[in-house]
Formats: sequence, structure tokens, C-alpha cells
Amino acid sequence: MKILIAKTAGFCMGVRRAVEMVLDAPGKHKTPIFTYGPLIHNPQVLNLLKEKGISVINDIPEHGTGTILIRAHGVPPQAKEKLRASGFKVIDATCPRVIKVQTIIRTHTRRGYEAVIIGDKDHPEVVGLLGYAGEKGHVVGTLEDFEALPPFGKAIIVAQTTQNTLFFESVKNYVRERFPHYQIFDTICDSTEKRQSEVKRLAESVDALIVVGGRNSGNTQRLAETAVQSGKPAYHIETESELKEFENLAAARCIGITAGASTPNWVIKRVFRTLEEIPFKGCRGWRKSLFNLQRTLLLTNIFVSLGAGCLCYACCKLQGISNYASYVLISMLYVQSMHIFNNLIGREADHYNDPDRAFFYNTYNVLLAALALIAGAAGLMKAYTMGLIPFLILLFMSLMGLSYNLKLIPEQFSRHNYRSIRDIPGSKTVLIAVAWGVVTAVFPPLSVWGELHPSNIPVFAWSAGMVFVRTAFFDILDMQGDRIVGKDTIPILIGEKRTMTLLKSILTGAIVISFLAAALHFTPSLGYVLSLCPIFLSAVLLLYERGYLLPGIRLEFLVETHFVLSGMITLFWTLIAG
Repeated sequence: MKILIAKTAGFCMGVRRAVEMVLDAPGKHKTPIFTYGPLIHNPQVLNLLKEKGISVINDIPEHGTGTILIRAHGVPPQAKEKLRASGFKVIDATCPRVIKVQTIIRTHTRRGYEAVIIGDKDHPEVVGLLGYAGEKGHVVGTLEDFEALPPFGKAIIVAQTTQNTLFFESVKNYVRERFPHYQIFDTICDSTEKRQSEVKRLAESVDALIVVGGRNSGNTQRLAETAVQSGKPAYHIETESELKEFENLAAARCIGITAGASTPNWVIKRVFRTLEEIPFKGCRGWRKSLFNLQRTLLLTNIFVSLGAGCLCYACCKLQGISNYASYVLISMLYVQSMHIFNNLIGREADHYNDPDRAFFYNTYNVLLAALALIAGAAGLMKAYTMGLIPFLILLFMSLMGLSYNLKLIPEQFSRHNYRSIRDIPGSKTVLIAVAWGVVTAVFPPLSVWGELHPSNIPVFAWSAGMVFVRTAFFDILDMQGDRIVGKDTIPILIGEKRTMTLLKSILTGAIVISFLAAALHFTPSLGYVLSLCPIFLSAVLLLYERGYLLPGIRLEFLVETHFVLSGMITLFWTLIAG
């Protein structure tokens, strides 16, 4: 089965802005935190905010305290005034696109224009827009409603930002024929237009369409209507659990997924992962076996530890270390241990980012903790047999890894809430890259020679650089879940686009380092061919950007494969050169 995800699926700019504002509010504004009405029309996000102690107020109390955020749909101006008067600190999270429509209505009604709003009269956005129009506001949901209006000397026509584009076009044609003196403003959000247009294009190349989003979300309802109008089987769902009701999806060769502007990425990822597994349920064969093997290797971190061993093998060969077996084993044990511990600790984020992993670690947490301890202890014992320096290096790295989440600084001595290493923004990605770089590229020569040489620097930079790209790329995929649990990863700090630019630059640097190190004889000719590893990872990132690879088991497996590729290339080079 082939699965396509619409590029426009998920949070629009306005919704993302509102969600980020409310998630950031507890650390920036006076508590308790409230939203006036549901922040967005998505039950999963609203439940999440409720779990975080952020309540919804539908009626304005006489006396209020704390901070209240205006929902993304906006509210009448009178409501804002009452909220301030009652004592709340008001934060306006209204979508900028909605604010634009509010401004158009307010400006023209003050000049005597009537304001005709094309939309659903009960929708929160339309209720808010009517507040700016006052007595000069009129809501039209059908052409019959428009015909029932009296003719106006002067009027403006605006649309609810999530209105159906086809219906608005029919209204505009009607107005141009009957009332050419009316002013028409195209206020449907370009995000809404793009989503509806993309659904039509997507329908041409798929056998079925899945529309993900809240059932009371206006823009999701419009998407579902557009999907149905395409003539292809279309299903509007809120969560992945509803997919089990549609058994005929298993026969589809290609399925398209789109989602409303208020649907979080983690819900879309869950739907994708569920669809990804459908072809393998109730069937046998090598494809199912391969899929289950990939899934098991990733969940248990066996594949990533194998990748660490392959990377260490490549680094040893680059530095002329022939007795590499012990270092390969230690790197595998160290990475296996640390990654299991990190996943055990990070289950809260995995609940959103990777529900399969969260379920796996919740189910087998005792067994996995024991495996992590055994792997870590075995690595330390092996290092101890190699000498005091190797043992102390690995012990220090292990303690650093285990202390990542510990509160190391007492609260009274911390001015900026940086009490643990984890609290330092972007620390996770940097420290993982450094740890891998040390265990694969620094630990072996330091253990053999007791010192480092200038030729070791490019090997460390090459190894750590690729690990940094791998980790930061996964952070991009997990941005929304990480933000929810308060992780300040690099993509959250500088944004997805800048992070992707940074990763491409680092991969380009890794290619250059491979060539220069070999050309300057810091490394053997193996350095030339190992440039294929960052080239391979660059290709994976490019395919992801262009939508050919989607977040799921296959993408994760491909990213981790570039480490295994380094070992395979090194082995092949050794056989040819040796």
C-alpha cells in the first residue's frame, strides 16, 4: 500500500501560533491560565490543555484572576473589554487572518457600509466578526439567505476564513450580476484554499481519502465535503482508532491523508502508522516479516546500537587502529544502554511523537531497564579490562548520560530554572552527537595511544556531525510533541526551515571533511568512499522534504541505515585494499 500525505495537512499558521502561545503561557504569564472558549476545534488538543491545568471559560465571571487567552477564532470586541474589566490579563491568540477580516469589517461599517459575512452563523469566528459589524452585520449561509436580504446602498462582502471556496465563488458571481456596486473581499485563508485544492489533486491519484480532524472543526468539515465531491471513497475521522471500522481500506493500493488546520501532527502520524500496518495484518509472507523485523529492531534500539558499532569500525579504520573489536563492542553497549534509558525517561513525549514506542516501553519497562543496566555494566567491565584510562572515560560518559535529567543545582541557586543539563536549550542533540563522537572516534585512539593527534579531529568531526544531523532530524519530526512536554530542541529554538538548512550545511561539511582528510593523508583512501554516508543521508532528507518519504518506520529505518552503511563500506574497502 502506498500512502500520500497532503503537504498542507495539519496546523495552519494561526492555529500553531495559538497553541504555542497557550503552551508557553504558564512560564510567561500570571497563573492560573484560561482560554475564553475552546482554543481550537480539536478534542485531542483541548484534552491536552486540560491535562496541563489550562481551563476553558465560556462565561465571563464578575471577578477573575490570572491570564486568559482569546481563542484562534477571535471574539467580539465587547468580550475582550469585559474580560479585562473582570480582572484577567488578556492575551490575544486570534489568528492574524481573522484579525484582518475583523479590521475590514470595523473600518467599513464605521463608514456606513453593511457587512455581509458568508459563513456559518453559529461558528465562533462568525460570532466574533458580527461583534465588529454591530447592527450592520448580516450572515449568509446559502444563496437563499442572500436573496432574502434587502438591497443595500453600499455593502461589503467577506467570508469566514474557513469557508468553502466553491460556495464563495458562487456568491461572488451572484453579487457581481445583481449588486455590482458591492465591494467583495477575498478573505478565505490561503491555507484553506490550498488544502481544498490539494485534496482535489490528491483524489486524482489515490483510491481513498482520509480526512483527519475534529468533527466540529469548520475547515475540516469543508475538507471532508471536498473529498466526498471528488467521487473517491472518503472518511472523516478524529483518531486512528476509527480506521478499524473501514475494513475495505486494506484493499486500497494508494491512500491519501489530509487534515484540518487544527489537527496536530502527532494525530496525523498515528493515523499514518496505523495505515502503514494495515497491509500486514492477517497476512503472511516476507514483506510482513521484514516490516516486523524493522519495527522490532527500532523499538529495541538494536539497530541504532548496530549502527554505532559500524560507525566505530569505520572510525577505527580511518585512524589506523587494527584491533577494533573491543571498541566496536563497547560503542554498541554504550549506545544501547543510553538510548534505552533515554526512551524510558522520554515516554511522555513519545506518547505524542511515537505511540508505538511509548506503548512498548510502558509494557516492558522493567525488562528494558534491566537490559540497559546489563549493557551499561558490560561495557564498563570490558573497558576496565583494557586499562584505567578507557574505564574512566567510559564511566564519565555513562555518568553524564545518566545525570542528564537529574536536578544537579538546588532551586535556590538557579536564577534561570537551569537546574539540570536537560534544561539547557538544545542540549540533547549536541550532547548525543558529542557522546557518539567520543565513543566511536576518540575513545579508541585515546585507549591505544594514551593521547590524541591532529589527525583524530576530522574523524571526530565527521562522526559527530552525522550523529547531530540524525538526532536533529528526528527532533524536527517530533517538534509538536517535544513542545508539549517542554523540550527546547534545536528545531523549536530556531525553527524547522533553519534547522534543515543547518543540517544540509553540516552534511556538506562532512563530505568536504571526508575528502580533505583523505587528500591530506590524515586518513587512508577510505575517507573518499565514506563520503557516501553523508551523501546518502542528504538524499534521505531531500526525499523527505519533497514528500516522497513520510514519517514512519521506513523513514526512521533509512536514517539509521546510514550508520550501518559506513560499516559496510569500510568492510568492502578493507577487503579490496587489504
